[in-house]
Amino acid sequence: MSGIAFKPTHDKIAVMADIPVVLSGIQPSGGLHLGNYLGALRPWVLGQEKYRNYFCIVDLHAITVYQDPKLLREQTRQLAALYIAAGLELKHSTIFVQSHVRAHVELSWMLTCITPMGWLGRMTQFKDKSGNTEAESVQTGLYIYPVLMAADILAYQADFVPVGEDQRQHLELTRDIATRFNRVYGETFKLPRPLIGHIGAGAKIMGLDDPTKKMSKSDTNPGHAIRLLDPPEQIKRKIMRAQTDSGSAVDVQNAGPGVTNLIEIYRAVTGATKETAWDSFNGITYGALKTKVADAVVASLEPLQNRYAELMMSPTELDALLKEGAGKASEVAEKTAALVRNRMGIG
Repeated sequence: MSGIAFKPTHDKIAVMADIPVVLSGIQPSGGLHLGNYLGALRPWVLGQEKYRNYFCIVDLHAITVYQDPKLLREQTRQLAALYIAAGLELKHSTIFVQSHVRAHVELSWMLTCITPMGWLGRMTQFKDKSGNTEAESVQTGLYIYPVLMAADILAYQADFVPVGEDQRQHLELTRDIATRFNRVYGETFKLPRPLIGHIGAGAKIMGLDDPTKKMSKSDTNPGHAIRLLDPPEQIKRKIMRAQTDSGSAVDVQNAGPGVTNLIEIYRAVTGATKETAWDSFNGITYGALKTKVADAVVASLEPLQNRYAELMMSPTELDALLKEGAGKASEVAEKTAALVRNRMGIG
């Protein structure tokens, strides 16, 4: 192995029943952007010492639409490196790849068998993603993946799940599935609750090209999002081209969504209060605003990018950490799957 100094391994995790369990994950498709970092990764890091954490790379969710196999494997490893580079410590968190823990799939099937089709048909994300597409062209996985998401959560008897508005409905479905299972087969699952906290400014970063829409991994416009691995010059170029308001200078009283988004990005990466940030930018030119925001973003991402580069130089060690994480996660998830098998009379 190389000389890269990895942080303490999963062996140091204290498995204590009185510590609340948190489960969350991100798909390894598309490059993570600043909104993902400020709204998901950073809150995980800020709260990690309070909980027993399971953070997975949800590659099984990614394949509800076609993924290039080679690219998916590469992005899975990259996302694991970003988890660690962002500040997740293995003494507090188990980091693993979803597909490496087979209990997720088994539990998903068993839960699918008690989930009414009507519940899945009401899922807003399915309606949005399938849209007017012909039924023959819509993958079944897109329809039933909320049950897999429920299995992810329930496998670890999670107390809390960090969620944004777009995932609240899926968490409610998870609670409904758990409630139905408990009623039919006996008390088995905890009912997970949403974790709201450590969010603050930056929880909802908007697109640079269209500040009325949330920054998205799937948007193909190269000027839409600041990717976490964008080089500094590219970050600066994107921000300098960001949409602002008419006129030439910041008017705090009449700021539009473009200016507001840039100032909120600045607040999020610097920790400045709302009053301080808005007062300091009032009256300056849009060019000066963008320069200050760009410099702040580059400075905030520099440690993450440096740590990521170190981790990616040692893929064997990174893979070993993921294997270790999968082993730790499997110990817990398999116990839940065995309990469910027993309750349902299987095996």
